[in-house]
Amino acid sequence: MMNQVDMQPDNVQFSNQQVRNDELPHLDALVLEPISPKYRMLNLVFVTLLALILIGVVSVLRFNPFFDLPEDLVYAYPFVVGVISILGLVWFIYHWFADTKIMYAVREQDISKQSGLVFRGLSCQPILRVQHVEVKRGPFDRWAGLAKLQVFSAGGEMHTFEIPGLPLERAERIRQYILDHKDVSAR
Repeated sequence: MMNQVDMQPDNVQFSNQQVRNDELPHLDALVLEPISPKYRMLNLVFVTLLALILIGVVSVLRFNPFFDLPEDLVYAYPFVVGVISILGLVWFIYHWFADTKIMYAVREQDISKQSGLVFRGLSCQPILRVQHVEVKRGPFDRWAGLAKLQVFSAGGEMHTFEIPGLPLERAERIRQYILDHKDVSAR
């Protein structure tokens, strides 16, 4: 029989015992899975193409036969190309190392995501608190067969976290698992 006040069975006692530090579970027990290597390659190709396109646009403006640029802009051309190249290289190197650090885990009661190159972070979302979950795919994601899984927690309009670079089938399976289990009470 259910008690109207607390909506729990009468034979279950509420407990809030303190957990000692040596009894806490270790994070080593969380087995994280990497995202698809296609995500890293997609980012590297995108960064390279963007840098080349920007350098191409600047070069067309610099060497166009239709109008003359002010002398200051002509002299600035090598510096602009250098800045675009350096920023592109830094962005490329960042994705080279950071994209391999994105990992996730789905457990019975929660979903976790670890990311970050310099500042590492581990986000954990209890499935019971998931309000909404979406599978998003942009044009590059569709081309590569990838998807992003966005998890929204109750009470917020922005997603709690996003797991990018998942193969589409896996993202849809995780989404369905969360939807099937988000209303199941915690054990």
